Amino acid sequence: MSQRFLSRLAGTSDEELAAGGPFYLILYLVMAAAYGLVVATDESMRQPIPLALFTVLMLIHGGLRLFFFRMAHRRRWTLAYLLFQAVLVFAIGYLTQLEGLIMGLYLALVGESAGILWPDRRAIALAAISYIVLLVLNIITVWGVDVLVEMVLVLALLLAFVLVYVISYIRQVQAREDAQVLLQELEEAHRQLKEYAAQVEALTISQERQRMARELHDTLAQGLAGLILQLEAVDSHLEAGNQARAQAVVQQAMQRARTTLHEARGAIQALRPAALEQGNLAEALGHEVEQFSTTSGIQATFEVSGAPPAVAPETALDILRIVQEALSNTARHAQASHVLVRLVTDGQGLQVVVEDDGLGFDPSAAWESTTSSSPTSACNTRASPAPTTTS
Repeated sequence: MSQRFLSRLAGTSDEELAAGGPFYLILYLVMAAAYGLVVATDESMRQPIPLALFTVLMLIHGGLRLFFFRMAHRRRWTLAYLLFQAVLVFAIGYLTQLEGLIMGLYLALVGESAGILWPDRRAIALAAISYIVLLVLNIITVWGVDVLVEMVLVLALLLAFVLVYVISYIRQVQAREDAQVLLQELEEAHRQLKEYAAQVEALTISQERQRMARELHDTLAQGLAGLILQLEAVDSHLEAGNQARAQAVVQQAMQRARTTLHEARGAIQALRPAALEQGNLAEALGHEVEQFSTTSGIQATFEVSGAPPAVAPETALDILRIVQEALSNTARHAQASHVLVRLVTDGQGLQVVVEDDGLGFDPSAAWESTTSSSPTSACNTRASPAPTTTS
């Protein structure tokens, strides 16, 4: 136990010692009152030599407390401090022979040691027992055993009061410190969350930019490259005097330009579907069909059957993207002259149908051709004209 006591004394932190500021303030007030009481009530203590000795001992006793409280590296001297204070209190008690002063000084030492050594209960108990033993010796030396027996109950109550007060105060201080630590941790967590949110936002923006770059590459870049090749072919046919062939290539170039324009607008609109933000799904689909007809040159019709549906924004956006892709495929591959988009709402749910009068295909034949040994046969297989339906 003594080894643990010494190690605890050597490891006392500055924060633990500094937490007892109000306790030391009360202690100095009590010491000042006790000094005045001794001088006023004991005539012998007003003699020059006893008064000087008593004053010096009290000043050293109080000065050591202040020095120990403010000293930056006091942890190394904790054991020496507590032992020297015990010697001073014993000397003051033997000199003054005042019961109240003796008990007050020893109980103050017990409370001070509890504050310094907390939360090591064994070290606190060892220090308290040591001071009580010195107090008993002090009382026996001055007044005898009979007085000690009379003071046992009062001494026990005062000791319990001091320990309860000091321990309660230390716990309150520790609770405030724990609350401060928790607040700092919450602030740090909030700061990290803000940093993570900023990183996620930056990553999302980066991914969206990459997606748009791919979209524009697949639409504008390839479309313009095809237009350049077609215009070069037109120029060659005109130089050769083949106007009929040149006019046919110009017609193909015009169709490619319309398709490229439509796909480019669709890619740009994917950043922010304004029609979907300004109205409901039906209005957004109607606007998309109208824009498709304008940019592609293909006649397009939009019909709504049933009450306008109420769908979640995420679902509405997915439906709009599907219709955009279906119309884009029609402009690319179907060679259609008319497209019909129908939005049907009934008791079973929501249905979106995209139909065109262009070239159709046989799904079973296309599937068989993709699994055959010739990977290009699916592209060359065409069924008889039939409407293409997407739902």
